[in-house]
Amino acid sequence: MRQSLVLCLAIFLIASCKEIKNTKELNNKIEITETNGVENVAYKWGKIALIATANDTEKFKPRPTITSRYLGLIFVSIFDAWSRYDEKAIPVYLKNIDRRPIDEHSIKNKEIAISYAAYGAMSEYYFSDKELFSDFMKKLGLDPNNKSLDPNTPEGIGNLAAKAVIAARKGDGANQYAEEEGSNGEAYFNYVGYEPVNSADNNVDINRWQPKYFSDGMGGKFAPGCLTPFWDKVTPIALKTGDQFRPGPPPLVGSEQLENEVAEVVEMQANLTDYQKALVEFMRDGPQSVQQAGHWLKFAQDVSERDSHTLDQDVKMYFYNQVVAMDAFIASWDSKMFYDYARPFALVHEYYTGKIITGWGGEGKGMIEMDGSQWRPYSPEIFLCPPFPSYTSGHSTISGGCAEALKLWTGSETFGSEAVLVAGAMTEPEMLGDTITLKFPTFTETAEMAGISRVLGGYHIQADNVAGLELGRKVAHEAWGFYKMHIGEE
Repeated sequence: MRQSLVLCLAIFLIASCKEIKNTKELNNKIEITETNGVENVAYKWGKIALIATANDTEKFKPRPTITSRYLGLIFVSIFDAWSRYDEKAIPVYLKNIDRRPIDEHSIKNKEIAISYAAYGAMSEYYFSDKELFSDFMKKLGLDPNNKSLDPNTPEGIGNLAAKAVIAARKGDGANQYAEEEGSNGEAYFNYVGYEPVNSADNNVDINRWQPKYFSDGMGGKFAPGCLTPFWDKVTPIALKTGDQFRPGPPPLVGSEQLENEVAEVVEMQANLTDYQKALVEFMRDGPQSVQQAGHWLKFAQDVSERDSHTLDQDVKMYFYNQVVAMDAFIASWDSKMFYDYARPFALVHEYYTGKIITGWGGEGKGMIEMDGSQWRPYSPEIFLCPPFPSYTSGHSTISGGCAEALKLWTGSETFGSEAVLVAGAMTEPEMLGDTITLKFPTFTETAEMAGISRVLGGYHIQADNVAGLELGRKVAHEAWGFYKMHIGEE
């Protein structure tokens, strides 16, 4: 009898232990189960950020410098919140908040923390879309009105991360709050007092940037001033200074190089194929553009979808990608404002006035013969040419940087994304071309396609493009060390 009781007790204990073990295994399985690729929460916040960027363009017209800073700081906020639920990561701006115990490093806590960080940062920067962000929080089952600053909870950590980034970047030179000396109380006011030496009607120094007239869409015209001429003063995140990698000077009037490169722009436009038109339009974007930083966030999301990324992977990749984009804009603007260099719009007029050339005649006209003084970029009347100096090309700098960043992060050149569009749809809708599939086989080729698209479109000469690609790659490599340090690997 006693032996039977002992045997029964032993069987019970073994069964109980097995049940406990199975329960633990089940809990562990639940704990590590997460949605990947397009379903992970970091990816979803990336999509929301892109929608907000497109909406910003619609409301405020293209302002790629400003939106690059927004995106950069949003993903720093997300990274900083996430870092408290990682074993090694070091936040950028979130200070004096302890790393949470390892048993709290759950997917759920990470999702909550990064969501409150994203919500707080996006509400600050893309403030007119706060309802969009609030609705998304509710879809995630989170309370957008939770303002907790408790560093022991993921909600509190997320809110603290956003607040830390916002506070740290006030007074960083962007003049978001009209706080810079010399400002007039208007956000993003030109507090450095930059004025172009040339006017839209009088080009007194052909080597320098000249504003150009745009259509106002109502039968009138206007010449926009230089976009954020103070952006070279903005404090970078990973770079030491904006001029850290400033390139040498561009070719000047009188040089054989400039004469040849202006001739190349004219010849390229005269022979634009449907494929090239589609490339120009895709890289330029149209209404609701997400600008260059957003374009490369989209490309990063293509990588996430392709490789079925986890939340951790996307948090880290977007952080690095968008820090590079933000700093690349600062570096490009340093060069732009230092050299104050002319665009092909004015240079072609200088070299070809009084000469008959073939060029794009405008909407509904196609390629026609014209006097060189009538030449214009392949672009709609309402946005003929970027309103700021040319050297270096922003598209080339940001694309060179972000492509290099994705190559470094993934450890491979392979990309494989595609885009399908109708040639001319964004520029000359009355004269549509073929449906074109643009293929982006590698990151480097994609950056080079972005760069050459600006020459094909008539916005830049090759010197702007080549120097921009190289500048961007230098930014990416400098930021790589910064990134590795913050993920705890250096």
